[in-house]
Amino acid sequence: MAENQAPNTAAPATAAPVPQAPSAPSHEQRRGGYRGGPRGPRRDQQRDESGFKETVVSLNRVAKVVKGGKRFSFSALVIVGDGAGTVGSGLGKAKEVQSSIQKGNAQAKKNLLKFPLVNATIPHEIVAKFRSGKVWMKPAAPGTGVIAGGGVRAVLEAAGVKNVLTKSLGSDNPFNVVGATMECLRGLRTSEEIAKLRGK
Repeated sequence: MAENQAPNTAAPATAAPVPQAPSAPSHEQRRGGYRGGPRGPRRDQQRDESGFKETVVSLNRVAKVVKGGKRFSFSALVIVGDGAGTVGSGLGKAKEVQSSIQKGNAQAKKNLLKFPLVNATIPHEIVAKFRSGKVWMKPAAPGTGVIAGGGVRAVLEAAGVKNVLTKSLGSDNPFNVVGATMECLRGLRTSEEIAKLRGK
């Protein structure tokens, strides 16, 4: 007579998890883990301890070919402003991304520019040129907003301009556009300043 077999109390085997297919690399990962360059300007904004708003307009990776291979470095174009008529721009270069941004921030704070604001807009129409960049600006009524793009918008937003009409008439290189925008702001004058210069 066969012995009675004990009932099987073992837990049923669970199915093995199906491995997930690796996701496709993002655009930033394909480009080396950073944003910037001529195809996509970096527009990170943050405030530092001094109250200035920092905006990284452009972040480029530069490759130098040497005997042993390639050496990479980064250049960052940084805009800083207090939102009340003071703005500056700086270019930082370093082996690391964060170091280049910090150097650009420090240089921008050394090149601060103070210009007049009238009802959150510029006092008069102006055109300025910097190398191959050329920018036109015109005052706008309240509610218009900042009609600008690229480096021009970054400079005006950091400076605190709320309503303005702009047009880039020259090169679209962010370095030249930012330089032309700074020249426009540097040439702004109020009616009181003009009257004082004319002796009235």
